[in-house]
Amino acid sequence: MQQLVGRKAEQKIMLNLLKTTEPEMLAIVGRRRVGKTFLIREVYKNTMSFEMTGIKDATKEAQLYNFSLQFKKFTKSKNDLAIPNNWIQAFSQLSEYLERSRGRKKKVVFFDELPWLASRRSGFLQALGHFWNNWAVKQNIVVVICGSAASWMLDKVVNHKGGLHNRITQLIRLEPFTLAETQAYFQNRKINLDQYQTIQIYMAMGGIPHYLKAVKDGLSAAQNIDQVCFAKNGLLKNEFQNLYAALFETPEKHEQIIRALASKWKGLTRNEIVTLAKLSDGGSLTRYLKELAASGFISQQLPFGKQKKDTLYRLTDEYSLFYLTFIEKKRVKSFEAIYQTATWKSWSRLAFESVCLKHSEQIKKALGIGGIATQESSFIKKGNNESNGFQIDLLIDRKDANINICETKFYDSEFTIDTAYAQTLRKRISGFREITKTRKHLFLTMVSTFGVKKNQHSIGLINHNLSMEVLFY
Repeated sequence: MQQLVGRKAEQKIMLNLLKTTEPEMLAIVGRRRVGKTFLIREVYKNTMSFEMTGIKDATKEAQLYNFSLQFKKFTKSKNDLAIPNNWIQAFSQLSEYLERSRGRKKKVVFFDELPWLASRRSGFLQALGHFWNNWAVKQNIVVVICGSAASWMLDKVVNHKGGLHNRITQLIRLEPFTLAETQAYFQNRKINLDQYQTIQIYMAMGGIPHYLKAVKDGLSAAQNIDQVCFAKNGLLKNEFQNLYAALFETPEKHEQIIRALASKWKGLTRNEIVTLAKLSDGGSLTRYLKELAASGFISQQLPFGKQKKDTLYRLTDEYSLFYLTFIEKKRVKSFEAIYQTATWKSWSRLAFESVCLKHSEQIKKALGIGGIATQESSFIKKGNNESNGFQIDLLIDRKDANINICETKFYDSEFTIDTAYAQTLRKRISGFREITKTRKHLFLTMVSTFGVKKNQHSIGLINHNLSMEVLFY
């Protein structure tokens, strides 16, 4: 049986809600397949008094019928119960049942896939607000609401000005597993993969528990990726077609943005997205970008020394990147066909860079600066007729008057710095200092899979030589 792995901070928050003397309303948001429902059911399995899940694209009548079925299950009634006519009536039935089953333990009521329950003109949100304001606020209860459409949850519930305004007492944004949690998940499932193999799987699937569940013991990373992503019945072979359609009302617009971002790993400005995605600039585009960011598919970052208009949007969902680069290509029949090719090596380099950016907190911990206030960004110098351009993968700008210039390298052994690359790095550092006029001390930090080999070029140049182990902190 699957066990709960990781999520230590989230578990602590959720368990603490059971100990307060106040009623609590907990909202958990996160992208599809990230493990929200499993987390809630595991943490609250001994205190769950009622639970129901919304049905996608169902009518109000169908949702109410589903409520009556769940109500019968939790009340353990032997007879069929009358289907409520509306959600006000449904919540009235629920409050009466909870009144009858009073006890010392705090009760938990859980509504899953709230956006599907609270469709237009359903009256669900108004009834939920009435239930909370007129009954639940006087009870020993935790009401948990959850949904994969993160932006909908934030707009319609968390930040809404209606009946639920300021009623959320705790918000949890559930993120994909980190590399450390992914490794722990594999170990819990008796899957024996080393860190290099784990990183390869992470670069293709991300830290999504439902995806990682398909990984099998006894197979290498390449074999697992082949079976999960390329096999005829592989879990992720056609997941992309369902991924955005399950979350957004206009998934084709979101996919256009995703495809545009996938074409340029370093990121796109808003104006570049408009051009490449062939979308109009305006409020709708703002909403699409906000929805994708809230659901964890994209991130935005202001490059060092740039203005807000230069903000870069990046596709940070590993699976979408891998799908659009390889799985979608009809000429690619298997992972074996691309493994160790020039295309795969180029993709691996960029995918590893993205993983490192996601694990900047782990890198800071390895550098011993976890307690120092920092700001992470990239740096871009466009080329012109007089000089070549260059880009720095990750800058850690520190409040202690230092900056870590981080270079990332994905390699199958120790990485060797030769004369040409050493010269490139020195030019990059001097170019950054000249352009930015910074007076902060600059530390050159290498983050690579197996570390950098010490030689005459690395000594005196590399200040911090970090290998992939630090990403698993």
